[in-house]
Amino acid sequence: MADASRPAANPAGMLVALIVGQICLHSTMAGVRMASPLWVLNQSHSAWTVGVLMGLFAAAPIALALHAGRLADRYGYHRPLYLAVSLTAAGGGCALLATWCPIPLDFFVLCLAATLTGAGANFGLITIQRTAGRSAVDSTELKRVFSWLGLAPALSNVAGPVLAGVLIDHGGFRVAFGALMLLPLLGLWWGRRVPVEVPVPGAARARAQSSWNLLRTPGLRRLLAVNWLLSASWDVHAFVVPILGHERAFSASAIGLVLGVFATAVAVVRVLIPVLAHRLREGQVLVGAMLWTGAVFSVYPLVHSAWMMGVCAALLGLALGSVQPMIMTTLHQLTPNDRHGEAIALRSMTINFSSAVMPLMFGVAGAALGAASLFWVMGAAVAAGSALARHIGAPAAVRT
Repeated sequence: MADASRPAANPAGMLVALIVGQICLHSTMAGVRMASPLWVLNQSHSAWTVGVLMGLFAAAPIALALHAGRLADRYGYHRPLYLAVSLTAAGGGCALLATWCPIPLDFFVLCLAATLTGAGANFGLITIQRTAGRSAVDSTELKRVFSWLGLAPALSNVAGPVLAGVLIDHGGFRVAFGALMLLPLLGLWWGRRVPVEVPVPGAARARAQSSWNLLRTPGLRRLLAVNWLLSASWDVHAFVVPILGHERAFSASAIGLVLGVFATAVAVVRVLIPVLAHRLREGQVLVGAMLWTGAVFSVYPLVHSAWMMGVCAALLGLALGSVQPMIMTTLHQLTPNDRHGEAIALRSMTINFSSAVMPLMFGVAGAALGAASLFWVMGAAVAAGSALARHIGAPAAVRT
């Protein structure tokens, strides 16, 4: 699996640098995503503006993912990282600028901030995931690398909003947005620890090909379909739990605790996977996770106490938390070395498209069928989809 384009490096130090870099970029985006709706509501904008802002964080990654993947394949880590940092920091700067703008100009500047931070975080994600995958020497190490790297979004989704919230309470929105604007620069400083990559042979040829030709790669469409089903399962859980909690008169803290237990279980399983990586097979884990998810979804609507919903959330987190390292490992094994960035971009597009569109579909279906039925429908779909995962196979060595 190793190739000449991979520089010699301290693997542990390089992985830490990649994780810190992703945390810095993603935390800025998550912080702006939390703080900007608060600003527009405090300025008495209409409620629909919040929906527009939230959609823009996902819209840019959908539109620019393939471009980010091609840049990563062409230039390696550092040049795309500079672009990711520039976009994210500029987004934080626009959010800061919005606090000085009159209404309604502040809203349009925040829309630009959402677009830039969403694009920058996604550019960084694709670049970092590609570099992390190319640092591994076999499938066992791939699973370990992506398990550790998978902790970065979870930590970022805590660190960014918490940092923004504390700074808003103690210094105001300008202090919060100013700090978020500077945070990506810390990731750039850590990025110096990642060795410069030698250009990949064949990258120029790959750039001349259509990215959609990658979908002809044996097994890739099946893998992306499995990834979409599991991503939608994640989305439906985040969508339905607050609704069920409200219907059952749970307190806000109880609903938050259920979602917190889910996130904790995701983190726990990603810490355990590096220890068990040598015993895990990607296809088996994916099949097991999908059947497990279907079983949990079938029971979830039937429980009526917060602590039992917490148990279901923990079981679901263990299943869905195990998926990302297996998906990424298989993705790297299925696709050519010189097109890993584009393959990661295709996966990113499916996830962001799902996150942008599925909540709207959930809302329509939930209004027609009831919130609890969404769990049953999604559970049946993901369990049936396990048949696709049974046939996901990876070659013994990565394609070159």
